[in-house]
Amino acid sequence: MLLHNGDWEVVRADVSVRDGRIATIEKATGRRNDRTGARRQAQVRDCSGCLIIPGLIQAHVHLCQTLFRGLADDLRLEDWLVRRIWPLEAAHTEETVYWSALLGAAELLLGGTTAILDMETVHYTGRAFEALERIGIRATAGKCLMDAHPEGAPLELAESTDVALSDAEALATRWHGAAEGRLRVCFAPRFVPSCSGPLLRAASDLAERFDAQLHTHAAETIVERETVLRTTGLEEIAYLDSVGIAGPRAALAHCVWVDGHETARLARQGTTVVHCPSSNLKLASGLAKIP
Repeated sequence: MLLHNGDWEVVRADVSVRDGRIATIEKATGRRNDRTGARRQAQVRDCSGCLIIPGLIQAHVHLCQTLFRGLADDLRLEDWLVRRIWPLEAAHTEETVYWSALLGAAELLLGGTTAILDMETVHYTGRAFEALERIGIRATAGKCLMDAHPEGAPLELAESTDVALSDAEALATRWHGAAEGRLRVCFAPRFVPSCSGPLLRAASDLAERFDAQLHTHAAETIVERETVLRTTGLEEIAYLDSVGIAGPRAALAHCVWVDGHETARLARQGTTVVHCPSSNLKLASGLAKIP
């Protein structure tokens, strides 16, 4: 990422943190003993030679898949889901969801990421929130919603529309705004081929009711694009718009296979597009046309 016409201003400073928040930023004196009162009682960490920067943001992650790394590195998306990811997600237990989320969040924090947008799997998302509460990261996360059983998906991931929405609503009631606002719930339909129109509309309604985000995958592969066009009669961005998955609440991951007028529609709507270049290259999905 290049900063055009940016000015470099390196400030040497002493930063004090109280109750998990930056309390003061003062010009550094370079003298360790130049502290008085409560500052003498503080734990001091010498960060000479380091940079303090705003936390990085991971805008699309599946913490439930942390434990799956290295198990599906040679497949396109559709085969990756059917042959590896969906069976592995179906095999998750409460404990594996918890530890997968905890490990993934810990690694992100160690790399400087302090805020995430996470789509979990179908079951046990409450355990993922317990891990996020424990680890201290700022997170918006959601249960993966799937009520239209796509070909090749295990039965364990199939839920009725009512059960999926009821579970998501219960999660929002329990976790939205938890940990002093550090944790938030999003409503996260997996992608159009796995979701009915009524579920997508209801997810949009729930997001408005809870003042929450919507998060889904969109136009990730040419196969997905053609599937949505064949089954709905609309291009994917237009279809999502028709069911309320659009506008400032919505964050669409990928958007590789969109054309010029769909890009213009996204811009008019104020819909967020999350660019995922490493994922798109790994799965040979294509390259998003980022303006």
